[in-house]
Amino acid sequence: MSIKKLFPILLLGLAVITGLDSAAVAAVGQAEPWQLGLQDPVSPVAVEGHNFFVLVTWLMTIITVIVLVLLLYVLYRFSAKRNPVPSKTTHHTLLEVVWTVVPVLILLIIAIPSFRLLYFADRVEDADLTLKIIGKQWYWTYEYPDNGNFTFDSLMIDEETAVAEGKKRLLDVDNPVVLPVDQNIRLIMTSDDVIHNWAMPSLFIKLDAVPGRLNETWTRIPGEYAGTTFYGQCSELCGVNHAYMPIAVKAVTMEEYEAWVAKAQEQFASVDLPSSVSVASAE
Repeated sequence: MSIKKLFPILLLGLAVITGLDSAAVAAVGQAEPWQLGLQDPVSPVAVEGHNFFVLVTWLMTIITVIVLVLLLYVLYRFSAKRNPVPSKTTHHTLLEVVWTVVPVLILLIIAIPSFRLLYFADRVEDADLTLKIIGKQWYWTYEYPDNGNFTFDSLMIDEETAVAEGKKRLLDVDNPVVLPVDQNIRLIMTSDDVIHNWAMPSLFIKLDAVPGRLNETWTRIPGEYAGTTFYGQCSELCGVNHAYMPIAVKAVTMEEYEAWVAKAQEQFASVDLPSSVSVASAE
């Protein structure tokens, strides 16, 4: 393949991996057909994660282009036709130092923002509320310990219902998570059976739910996204119905959240068991 034919392919690949057109085609909270790049970042962690992704992608692209140019130059300059007597050089101290030091510097450039992002996403010191997430085969259970400790299961709605109600196939659920905007929300995850993974791309969350272990992260949804539903899926192979564990998070204002909590406390069961149980008489 000639250079002229190869160049457009390289430009297309560069556009795809850098997501130059992602803002034009990506919808908030969900993926879109023919989308390029990541979903639009929403939370503070997502914004930092998106910036880190752009940094690493450009570094990767620059390195790839440099290596490609060097290979093409070597193919041209040291071909048998132009270099009939090959060099017998076996060592070059300066060159060996350069190709050792430069990769180390590149790794440092990647490592510093990487660790900063890792610790930023790890936990929030002053959370306004906590959401506990429990993975099960093959649905999610949610608990709200700061709002009466009620709990509910969230299952994917069947395809017929989704089509009839105009909802999203394989993504919408019967009971979505409801979270208030402009609040720091602590997310605690675990599992009742096998390893699951609670993944929400727009919020830059992808954390394992492991049996016998509590994993923690946090998120914050800006007020401008009130009324938006964000979609995700289980991202850890967990059995035959792994593909049918969607996640739906609805962002609402604080007033709407308080109204929903009052209704949910009556609709859903409480995690706390009663101290005594009355047994009906058989008579």
